[in-house]
Amino acid sequence: MACQGQDSVAISNMPTMRILFVGNSLTYTNDLPELLNQEARKSGVEVHTEMMALPNYALEDHWQDGTMQKRISSGTFNFVIVQQGPSSQSDGREMLLDYGARIKTLCDQYDSKLVFFMVWPARANWHTFPGVINNYTEAATATQSILCPVGLEWKQYMESSADYSYYGPDQFHPSVKGSQNAAALIFKVLLENP
Repeated sequence: MACQGQDSVAISNMPTMRILFVGNSLTYTNDLPELLNQEARKSGVEVHTEMMALPNYALEDHWQDGTMQKRISSGTFNFVIVQQGPSSQSDGREMLLDYGARIKTLCDQYDSKLVFFMVWPARANWHTFPGVINNYTEAATATQSILCPVGLEWKQYMESSADYSYYGPDQFHPSVKGSQNAAALIFKVLLENP
């Protein structure tokens, strides 16, 4: 992203963004936080990231562990970016809404902005994409949080181009290209919500 004139001055004067990623393998595959750091450096923005991501974890699992709450309550993060599995079904939706609301309350107490990182279904479950999009959007709206619509952008790109290279070899986890796309969109959304 090239910056010119006043925009470049504004970005270069931004304080360091401090970001906590909370999720699972869709976040740690290809080290999404590091890709976001690289994206930020291209724009002259300093970013400090931490990641709490474990295989097959949902927001409920992170909440039950209790470590996430300790990190948020340290008061050091501007943004807390959360994701779980695609969550197209009713139980995933309920978890996004329930634990999203709990995390949002905690974020508000410690002056952090909650961000929902909308993911995507496995390619074999393409038909569930509308549920993924609706449920992440609803969770962000219900909690008055920020939405990073990565899954929506993926769907629109793949439908218009017939290029499915955002998916990695297992057709669920992201390729490096897919993670880079996610990092670029997340960074753009964070810049729009300082």
